[in-house]
Amino acid sequence: MTKKWFQIGLLTIFILSLALRFWGLERFNTLVFDEVYFAKFGNNYLTNTPFFNAHPPLSQYIIGIGIWIGSHLPFGQDTVNELTGSVRSPWSYRWLNALTGSFIPVVVAAIAYQLNHRYRFALLAGLFTACDGFFLVESRYALNNIYIVIFGLLGQWFLLLALNNQNQQRTWWLVLAGINFGASAATKWNGLWFLLGAYFIWIAAYLIRGIQSFPNTPILFTSPGTIIRQSQIFLSAWYRKWFNINKTSPEVVVQTPLQNLTQINIVQMLFYLGIIPAIVYSIIWIPHLQLDRRYGFIAVHQKILSFHLQMGGNSADVHPYCAAWYKWPLMTRPMAYYYQTAESVNQPLSILQPPLPAGTGKIIYDVHAMGNPFLWWFGVAAMLFLAAMLVLQLVIPWFKQKHFSLPANLAVDTWIALYLVLNYAANLLPWVKVTRCVFMYHYMCAVVFVFLAIAWFVDYCLSSYYRQIRAVGVTITFMIIAAFIFWMPLYLGLPLSPESYKIRMWFNTWI
Repeated sequence: MTKKWFQIGLLTIFILSLALRFWGLERFNTLVFDEVYFAKFGNNYLTNTPFFNAHPPLSQYIIGIGIWIGSHLPFGQDTVNELTGSVRSPWSYRWLNALTGSFIPVVVAAIAYQLNHRYRFALLAGLFTACDGFFLVESRYALNNIYIVIFGLLGQWFLLLALNNQNQQRTWWLVLAGINFGASAATKWNGLWFLLGAYFIWIAAYLIRGIQSFPNTPILFTSPGTIIRQSQIFLSAWYRKWFNINKTSPEVVVQTPLQNLTQINIVQMLFYLGIIPAIVYSIIWIPHLQLDRRYGFIAVHQKILSFHLQMGGNSADVHPYCAAWYKWPLMTRPMAYYYQTAESVNQPLSILQPPLPAGTGKIIYDVHAMGNPFLWWFGVAAMLFLAAMLVLQLVIPWFKQKHFSLPANLAVDTWIALYLVLNYAANLLPWVKVTRCVFMYHYMCAVVFVFLAIAWFVDYCLSSYYRQIRAVGVTITFMIIAAFIFWMPLYLGLPLSPESYKIRMWFNTWI
């Protein structure tokens, strides 16, 4: 794939994401799901109304800015309500989320490109992210999870750019990474897990460098010349061009991203990815503390912590959509953000319309916050595959040497496997010890790395010399796209007959 076609493809994905997020943005003239909190909180900043929020304030600032801008635009004012505390149009408190969410596939593609500089891998990562329903739903309403993800991913992207640059340029990229990691935590505390993932891969780089000094241990930082001698057949033209390998000098020494990570010492890590995020996080609190003077900086954090500790466990008695962390990867408990029945598609969706008696509605409007099932399931399988590859290459190297040898084109992707597996673990495993009621949207920070994993796997399949393996990659891609189209009525809240609705509810736990 040429750079030109990659740019055209990425622009197409962005335009598609933009269109899906902005289409019918004001259709439901009400507060959908947690808009009853975040849209109101955003409006409170505009009306100088003190309030307590169980999360840091950054996303509410952004929603408030969106409301202010949207209320001064000459369009999007056809429908209004007073549910936020002021007369506002649904478009005004949703449009900025829709715009922000449209950029997430682009940022994921940018991260994928920095991992191995393959256009097709990056384009697949962006495409699969754009084909996820959970991100589409969260982007269309005034909710805060989109901002955790976008800032966390930007922090990861800037960190990767820092690894691919030196000296002054590296410093600036690290500063930007720290700023965005701090912004992610200032949206929700679990935004810190993106920063935890950065520390995981940095520690792993130093551990691997130390392991290299032991005899009979496979070297992760294998030079491309060694790989050429081991398996000429698996090297492709893009790999030769990327590492600048030629026939006369096969032993070119290449600095891999893991080697570049070991050039960042502990003082630099603590400053750029410790002190800077903490400063950014603290500064972001200032406007809120000026508005609500009941609590100081320490007191408000104590109250937030107390609020979360007092929430009940993961039981349907606490909330019907409570779902423990181990239920997220298989998507066993998605969430209905909006549900309404009507007698016909011509019936207006009014906020004052009383619900119909059970079983009498002929048309169902359901905004279901659920992922693309095939994307999530195939992605988890790809993540497990990458984790197994890491085990075979790093944890039990003696087994690799004596009994098993991975193909060389898999070996050069060990960096990608390490990056994806560690970041996925950093964003998922901290939830194991959380006993309060949690929901599937808490998985959004981890599942983006699942999208990258399945994109890597499909790209690997499409690069195979075997037609059957290439067919697997093509089949997975079309299944993900077809699933996105099939479940799109639930993502956009399109009118469905009861029969069509039931066809899309594959499991009882989905309802």
